[in-house]
Amino acid sequence: MRRMFARWPASYPLALIIALVALVPVGVLVGLASDEVQLFDAHNLKVLTNTLLLMVFTVLGSVLIGVPLALLTAYVQMPWRRLWLILLAAPLAIPSYIGAFTLYAAFGRGGEIENILGLPMPAMDGLVGATIVMILYSYPFVMLTTRASLLSLDASLVNAARTLGMTLGVSLWRVVLPRVVTGIAAGGLLVALYTLSDFGTPAIMRLDTFTRVIFVEYNAFGLSQAAMLSLQLLVIVGLVLFLESRVRGSRERPGRHLTIWPKPWQRLLIALGVTPVLMLAIVLPLAVFGIWLARDGAGGFELSYAWNSAHASFLAAIFAVVLAVPVAHAAIAGRAGRLMERMTYFGFGVPGIVMGTALVYVGLQLPFLYQTLGLLVVAYVLRFLPLAVGSVRSTAEGLDPSLVKAARLLGASPREAFQRVTLPLTVRGMVAGAALVFLEAMRELPATLMLGPTGFETLATYLWRVYEAGYFGRAAIPGLLLVLMSALGLALMLSGERRAEFDVTENTHP
Repeated sequence: MRRMFARWPASYPLALIIALVALVPVGVLVGLASDEVQLFDAHNLKVLTNTLLLMVFTVLGSVLIGVPLALLTAYVQMPWRRLWLILLAAPLAIPSYIGAFTLYAAFGRGGEIENILGLPMPAMDGLVGATIVMILYSYPFVMLTTRASLLSLDASLVNAARTLGMTLGVSLWRVVLPRVVTGIAAGGLLVALYTLSDFGTPAIMRLDTFTRVIFVEYNAFGLSQAAMLSLQLLVIVGLVLFLESRVRGSRERPGRHLTIWPKPWQRLLIALGVTPVLMLAIVLPLAVFGIWLARDGAGGFELSYAWNSAHASFLAAIFAVVLAVPVAHAAIAGRAGRLMERMTYFGFGVPGIVMGTALVYVGLQLPFLYQTLGLLVVAYVLRFLPLAVGSVRSTAEGLDPSLVKAARLLGASPREAFQRVTLPLTVRGMVAGAALVFLEAMRELPATLMLGPTGFETLATYLWRVYEAGYFGRAAIPGLLLVLMSALGLALMLSGERRAEFDVTENTHP
């Protein structure tokens, strides 16, 4: 036994502890659900069907939109190319429940569009409305992960296919896309887990998914039934993780960058094609908030709400990246490490309301943690740790192993090689992972409602309270600030990606 543990990579012990801690909420849920006997009834089957349909439609829609946009932003030379990337990634800076809130208010009878333009619009609710909203605000996950894979490919195979008579479209389909399956699958996994865990959009769109029904059960003091529904949801999360693990992509060295120069009329068609996505995802929500701000003003908003959001999110981002480093390197080191990584992914699939329920119970057992900022940060880290792990791992996997071997040959110990070679070269992935955690923690709603200290109001919780009260106009200030502060984190992530892209270009063009 001692020899077996001695052969473990240095990152394994810490990664194992982190993975086991990530499963604590699941153990709490099992204990809470032990009193519930009934597993399924007709209503539960309807909830299951709605949840699966929303997940499948959202993933398909995100892939259909995200992959072409990844090809566009990676290869196609458009005017103001960098601006297009920022605009197409901007929906990450808008929480999906804000999009659902504004689209719900804009469409339908008596909506803002009908009030201003006099045009009757169909209602935006139910499965169709929830699917549209989730696609609009989750496709950037697929776009960015696929784009990162595309930028690392060598264009020589595409050029060879073109010389053999293949058209550009066929070359992209048969040569490029099979080589970025891992990036597409990683984005699809994030979209699926994000959809399963989202609470605000189904609640606003009045679609009975697991998260909405769990929230209803919790408010009705049906804690055991809520825990049972949560465990059923986790089974779906486990299935998604298993399917993603079956997808394997090829690893290759970066090469010469592929460049596509479209004709002027093709550029116009591309711009017209992406405009509806940007109008619905960005322009319409901001316009609705602008109308409400002009009509109702600031209301009872206080700037302390913005500080509370940024403070808690920043702490979560720092702790998540620190914990992600050993987990990511353990996943690269071997099969056991990959299992530990998979264990941490369960937190991202646990709805915020369920994570809050589990950690409230933990807080009651440990009174020094109950209703503290520390417990809220723990919830954020457990939920969004996979975002940091995935970013750090994707960066670490692209490192040249010969650099570490050279350091070892020069007398460096494994720890010294990690600290002086591996860690500095994964800083960009750490920054990107921290930005993603910051973005998601800023928009986290149900866990913040349950775990925040007494009087600790954030942008998300204040916006939700004015929504429940029916004072839509008062949502303008917190909504706009939430978008602005999330946009700062998105800008940080994209700036790190820009430096990485520059380095790839420099290394591939002598």
